[in-house]
Amino acid sequence: MARIKVVTDSTSDMLPEQVSKYGIKVIPLNVHFGDEVYKDDGIDLTAEQFYHKLTTSPNMPRTSQPSAGEFMELYQELAADADEIVSIHISGKLSGTISSAETARGMVDVKVHTIDSLFASQACARLAILAARAAAAGMAGDDIVALVERVREQTMLVFSVDTLEYLQKNGRIGRAQALLGSIMQVKPILKVDPEGYVATYDKVRGKSRVQPRVVAAALERFPEGSKVEISIIHANAADRAAELREAVRVHYDVAESVIAPIGPVIGAHAGPGAVGLIVLPWVEL
Repeated sequence: MARIKVVTDSTSDMLPEQVSKYGIKVIPLNVHFGDEVYKDDGIDLTAEQFYHKLTTSPNMPRTSQPSAGEFMELYQELAADADEIVSIHISGKLSGTISSAETARGMVDVKVHTIDSLFASQACARLAILAARAAAAGMAGDDIVALVERVREQTMLVFSVDTLEYLQKNGRIGRAQALLGSIMQVKPILKVDPEGYVATYDKVRGKSRVQPRVVAAALERFPEGSKVEISIIHANAADRAAELREAVRVHYDVAESVIAPIGPVIGAHAGPGAVGLIVLPWVEL
């Protein structure tokens, strides 16, 4: 049986307990506030510190991907205990991280499978966890890739933001551009579309209508009673995240669910107050 290691990046917003449980390696991106550069590793810059800086700093944060050299060093380190590596990353439409991984793949002797998750945050984390579970079950590398790509097609990520300002200023607004002219009190509900772009899902009038619409979005994709795994993500909105999880859970046979803070890199684009829902089918292994 091949020894397979799984890699993702910090935009997956993977919880420490997920990293520990599944033995996944996380390579950090970088967050820039003016001339200050921080690693998105939960140590150099915590989510709490980031959101404080986001609302108080005169500088709009920028983000940058790990270099191919950093990926190469990680792959070489893992090669000591691995025959193959499955490396799953943020949508290539949102970051160049997957490009760095693909470049590094050709610089090492170990076999590396790179996968564009076509998502961000816990949607990417969930796919990486699926890969780690499959590896632990003895699945071959090529089969793991096929499984992840199949489940990726069934995964949904919808989210609401308090403002489109951060997505616009960071150039990640993608196919939601048309919402910029929306009138006050209209709350956008966004999605990551099948090509990995941020796109408009819907818009509702008033915050109170956001949660019911997000739950309805899940039910449009996954029938009542489906066995699923879910993640609720939030940017300094823990109470709303907890409410959303309870509203979703009553409709499904939930194998796993977590609430995860949105980290600095994704938070730099979504802004404070964002809340999202990730749902994907549960796979028995």
